[in-house]
Amino acid sequence: MDFDISHLLEQWDYKPGQVAARRFKGKDGKEKLQMRIDLGILQMNAAGRPDGKRPFGHNSLFEFHQSRLYRHVGEHDGSDEGFSLSAEDCSRLQLESLQYQHRCLCLLQLGDYPAVIRDAERNLAVIDFVARHAESEELAWPLRQFQPQLLVILTRAKAMQFIECSDYAAGIQQVELGIESIRAFQREHGRAESVAASELQSLERWLAQPAPTNVLRLMLAPGADATLSALPRPTADTRIELLIGAEGGLAPEELEKATQAGFVGVRLGPRILRTETAGLAALAALQCLWGDFGEGEGHV
Repeated sequence: MDFDISHLLEQWDYKPGQVAARRFKGKDGKEKLQMRIDLGILQMNAAGRPDGKRPFGHNSLFEFHQSRLYRHVGEHDGSDEGFSLSAEDCSRLQLESLQYQHRCLCLLQLGDYPAVIRDAERNLAVIDFVARHAESEELAWPLRQFQPQLLVILTRAKAMQFIECSDYAAGIQQVELGIESIRAFQREHGRAESVAASELQSLERWLAQPAPTNVLRLMLAPGADATLSALPRPTADTRIELLIGAEGGLAPEELEKATQAGFVGVRLGPRILRTETAGLAALAALQCLWGDFGEGEGHV
């Protein structure tokens, strides 16, 4: 048997500071994920426990301890008093959670946001479980300190789900909720400020980043000063993204968030259209002005 994986590493360069991941089907028929790290490749299952093991006959160590708790509560008149996690229990739960965190990073890079949310929320549940039942707070802290990183991962996944559907206002709202969650963590854990600070800055930078240069973001706002015809013609490689509010239009805070995300407010005219017709009317106007219905060659 050849144990040397040099040929695999040579075919997949490691780039410091970047998450490199790929998905494939293993010889056992199960979907696998791989992450390139500096000294090799991490491989994990795409679903279930990442290493494929079933500790004590359960899907995960977390599920095993949950079953212990349920049994304890059933035997003690519905009370969890007297149930605890030892230092070894906490340590093993932390190691298991690290597997799920590695998978979160892979899935985030691959754009599988529902799976990222699944694993991130699972790990947050483990943190709460350990914090509640560990024999001491000091035993819970080694796992608790990773909560800000998980909140960043979870926030990015939730926001990207909205952004991919062109619901930018909702995406920005998710980022702001994530920022507030990390600030709440800072307030609750005074010693954690340095731990959470870099994660907080990461989300704040992401929220503040400008729109891509080849994207024109427009939002329909009856009170806007600009009209479509007053805007300069976009270049041929420009992608146009259109934001339309619900019935009654975008709320003031939604307009503010959309503006922060790079959207430009425009009005179609003196009439306020219904939600189901506003989009069609705007697309028709854009097509006439800049698309192949007009004289230009812009892409709508």
